[in-house]
Amino acid sequence: MFDRALKPEVIRLGTRPSQLALRQAEEIKRLLPSVSFETVLIKTAGDKDKVTPFSVFEGSDFFTREIEAALLKGNIDAAVHSAKDLEDIMPPQLTIAAITGSISAFECLVSGGNKKLDELPKGAVIGTSSRKRKEALRRYRADFIVRDIRGTIQERLEQLDERKFDAIIVAQAALIRLGQKERIAEIISPAIIEPHPLQGALAIQVRADRADLIRIFSKLQGVNYENKS
Repeated sequence: MFDRALKPEVIRLGTRPSQLALRQAEEIKRLLPSVSFETVLIKTAGDKDKVTPFSVFEGSDFFTREIEAALLKGNIDAAVHSAKDLEDIMPPQLTIAAITGSISAFECLVSGGNKKLDELPKGAVIGTSSRKRKEALRRYRADFIVRDIRGTIQERLEQLDERKFDAIIVAQAALIRLGQKERIAEIISPAIIEPHPLQGALAIQVRADRADLIRIFSKLQGVNYENKS
């Protein structure tokens, strides 16, 4: 059991309020079945601003700032993030207790009519929020019209279904976690779009002075969760 002198019996686990973020938090809970958790939902700048292209904020704390502030204030005990959303330089008072194994590092295509990348018509409009993905798509086919798309995974799928795009690029791990693998038209070769090295992995962040929490979460370093959806 926990050391009562060091921390509460229930770990307050902070996460973003999206369906995907909640699935990720549940994944961490299932990996530590003997630990009691309380989920605390925290909206970040990335959740509130669904207009500005994400490429403007890559490498920043766009999706972590408010959650990290809650950690620093002691309003939560730990936070779970998509590992690829971590900023390049985090506050020195915080540390990453563990990064799980990835359930999939691949990018995938979701498209109208379930068309594969090479089957998309000339001038097809593809939505993605990543600068790296945009550049890779334009290198692969110069005729593609690549446009920014923002919102949760579900909101992006809805924009596709509303025919605002011919296709969108999303992480395969996101669709696996959401139980929507049937939406995948094609898993894209890393030779076409090189995935982020941390894609599909989860990061557990705590205060650097919380040796008790570091000890608990460090057991998850490199651990792969077998998704059964």
